[in-house]
Order: sequence, then C-alpha cells, then structure tokens
Amino acid sequence: MDIRNYYVVGGEYADTNFETLAPGATEERYGPFSEKEAHDTWRSLTGKTVDNALVRYRIKPGDAVSDAVWFVVGGEYADVDFARIATGQKLETYGPFSRPEALAVWRSITAKTVDSALTRYDIVTVEELDVIKKTA
Repeated sequence: MDIRNYYVVGGEYADTNFETLAPGATEERYGPFSEKEAHDTWRSLTGKTVDNALVRYRIKPGDAVSDAVWFVVGGEYADVDFARIATGQKLETYGPFSRPEALAVWRSITAKTVDSALTRYDIVTVEELDVIKKTA
C-alpha cells in the first residue's frame, strides 16, 4: 500500500535556529510522498546543500501541511503533446502550496525553462496530482 502522506519542507534560513527564513527566501515543500520517497528526497536535497549551514530540510506528515492544497508539477516531456515524461526524466512535483505560493513557484520554474519547448509545468490540486501521478 502506497500512502502518500509525507512532505519534505525547508530551505535557507536566516540563522541556525531554523525558525525564520532568509530574507527573500520562501519555504520549499516537496511531496506528497510515501515515507521512503520522503526520506530519499530529503537525502538528495540535504546532500546538495551540505556545505551551507543555513539550509535545512525536514520531513513532515501530511496533516502538518494540510492547509496548502496546490502543487506545481511537470518537467521535460517526450513530445509537445505533454502526455509522457521524457525517457530518463522524472515527473517533478513541488508543494503543497497556497495558490499564491504555487503561482510564484510556477513563475520561477517556468522562467528558468522558457527556452525548452519540451518543458512544461502546471499548477494542480491534490486530486489532479493523484491522477497525473497514476498516468506518469
């Protein structure tokens, strides 16, 4: 049984108390994941940021972040039908976010990938995300 009820949450903080985000930073949220997927994602993120003492990620159960209901999903697709992720690529999922947070994340990601005709991201609800993940 694959229960997706965990999120990886964190980012860059103002100090090592890890209570206040750094100026201009927003909290990053990834998921939903099974417990193992959350740990794998946490390990990957912390491995990339090990040299920055102000970056920290935590695994939180889904009910701890349930007020946010929007996700940004996408990545590099196989063709312009945007129905199948490209070979060797994974569907990228960011969130959960409030609607304004999701829009800000979507704008940030799409600005970085504007030159790739095969890269696309969408803002979706948790119900839409479940359907997308089943078909991905």
